[in-house]
Amino acid sequence: MSSSCSRLSWFSRGWGVALLAVPCLLSTAPALALCPADLSARVEAIADRPELNHARLGVQVETLTGEGVYSRQGDRFFLPASNMKLFSTAAVLTALGPDYRIPTRVYGSPNGAGLTTLRVVGQGDPSFDSADLAALAQPLYQQGVRQVDPLIGDESAFAGDPVHPNWEWEDVQAGYGAPVNSLILNGNALGLTLFPQTIGQPLRVQWDQPALAAHWQVENQSITVAPGEAEFVTVGRHLGSPILRVSGQLMAGSEPETAEIAVSNPGESFLTAFRAVLLEQGIAVDDVALTATPLSTSETPWASVMSPALAELLIPANQASNNLYAEALLKQLGLFASDGQDATTAALNRAAPILASLGVDLDEVVIVDGSGLSRHNLATPQALVDVLQGMAASPYGDIYRDSLAVAGESGTLRNRFRDTPMEGQFWGKSGAVSRNFALSGYLAPPNHEPLAVSVLINNIDQPGRVARQLIDEVMGEIAALSPCDRP
Repeated sequence: MSSSCSRLSWFSRGWGVALLAVPCLLSTAPALALCPADLSARVEAIADRPELNHARLGVQVETLTGEGVYSRQGDRFFLPASNMKLFSTAAVLTALGPDYRIPTRVYGSPNGAGLTTLRVVGQGDPSFDSADLAALAQPLYQQGVRQVDPLIGDESAFAGDPVHPNWEWEDVQAGYGAPVNSLILNGNALGLTLFPQTIGQPLRVQWDQPALAAHWQVENQSITVAPGEAEFVTVGRHLGSPILRVSGQLMAGSEPETAEIAVSNPGESFLTAFRAVLLEQGIAVDDVALTATPLSTSETPWASVMSPALAELLIPANQASNNLYAEALLKQLGLFASDGQDATTAALNRAAPILASLGVDLDEVVIVDGSGLSRHNLATPQALVDVLQGMAASPYGDIYRDSLAVAGESGTLRNRFRDTPMEGQFWGKSGAVSRNFALSGYLAPPNHEPLAVSVLINNIDQPGRVARQLIDEVMGEIAALSPCDRP
């Protein structure tokens, strides 16, 4: 095999099918070269490791134009974890376009005796934060509002339960499993930091919002341990009461650990916070109430805040694997569902034909949520490769790819594949839930045309670091591919 090489990379506008040959400058390329015919033996050697004795390994590798390179159980169902976001974000981007924005609006009407009825209508903006809340309040004072009765929170955009019925108990306590409602504030999560103290003392709990300390009871079973001992922390909450549960241990002198817990009543929390912000603006609020009955009016809102464009909202969903973003974006396809149909169900019904149009065989995927947090989701490695290929050929292909984490650089992959040929050359989505791990995305090997790749491990009885290392080794073999004269 020749030691010279050329590198194929995509460029903007049709990057999935338009290829550009540029010189390969990697001096290590010849040593890395692997014929496609030899890939099977390399992957099987990894699959035969004792760590995978009781687990399942699925691999699908194809070019962006659909040419098969390698498949191992590519047509079998796996639990994809957060790789499910590849499907949901592809459907939303295709349906709504990159410039779509999510509004939060306030409607008002005088109701006599100097009182004003205010109705804040949310549509599930996952980025909405305290600064946006202040931006809603300021115009109201300028328009002469001084006393509100009542303040109504309109939660009609997303019908159904804000907590997915298939999510597990431990997940819905944590910030990563926060409920997804129409009126979202600060990710519907409460942040805190755990500080080690002297050896034998419990960790000190500090809320990001200090005022929360007066409203929460803390059951603290944690401890500060000596240097050299293992570190781990667990944070949970009672779903019906403001009780925080902390356990685990950190070493004395070590860095503090941050954590989040889910808000159990997000609509009420939104109204409580809005009421406080209105008061700061000089607007008194008497009664507050939530409603799921939509507002039947064409009136101009008195105040409004628009989310960033969808192209920006996709980045937290995919790069950081933010579950709330993924779920809220998917639910945009189920806004104001007819006949009270659950918003997620309505969204998935709308997403199915979109995914089919992208080339996904709907018999090879079972989608029950937008984030992949549910253990009821299923997908084949082939289906994951199919959606990647479909989006590569899409007018929004660059936006979709750029929403993914980049190996060794950003998001959940910032610490993976450093100092390897994949650094900066793999755009992907990682996933992990309950002994199931996944990694899918776009790979530009040094000596091969760009690839769509999916690697999944299910039912492994090993720590996550072991599973990720095995996936990374498979990826390393794929990255070494180089065309060969022999079959």
